[in-house]
Amino acid sequence: MERADAILLLQEHVVKESLMAHCRATAAIMRATAGALDEDADLWEVIGILHDIDYEEVDGDMQCHGNAGAALLLAAGLGEEVAGPVRRHNFETYGDTDTPVDTALTAADNMSGLVIACAMVKGGRLSEVTAKTVKKKVKDKAFAAGCNRDRIRRIETYMELPAYYALSVAALQNIKEDLGLS
Repeated sequence: MERADAILLLQEHVVKESLMAHCRATAAIMRATAGALDEDADLWEVIGILHDIDYEEVDGDMQCHGNAGAALLLAAGLGEEVAGPVRRHNFETYGDTDTPVDTALTAADNMSGLVIACAMVKGGRLSEVTAKTVKKKVKDKAFAAGCNRDRIRRIETYMELPAYYALSVAALQNIKEDLGLS
């Protein structure tokens, strides 16, 4: 599936602009991570775009989230290579998996929120966020408390955290206008 088609499919199921922005942000980090790990960047970006496709429809019910999304994707003709990571990113229900794509998705899902929260502290200026900013804010458990730092740290299996912070910041800076940030 192409990026544009994934966004159209997401728009069929997601209304809130904040959730759309989160999915775009997660996708940007997934694309960059795939590139760094020599994985399929187009595929990983589509997975990032679609990872929360069911969130509004299940009304945030974490017992259904992920599984419902996977079912939607399979019904839309996508294969398990997309539906599987979407299902499994709800680690609270499906447990831990250690594949590169699963680890990257749960890390990007959380990192996107953390980096955007860093930008909001700077008046929405994502251009002022650096890897050093992220490193400092990761240590502050009260900051962006909903971001699961353990999920972010799991990326260390595949790359060093400072590199991941820099990669994530750069990925989001590349789409800052799409996120409504400067």
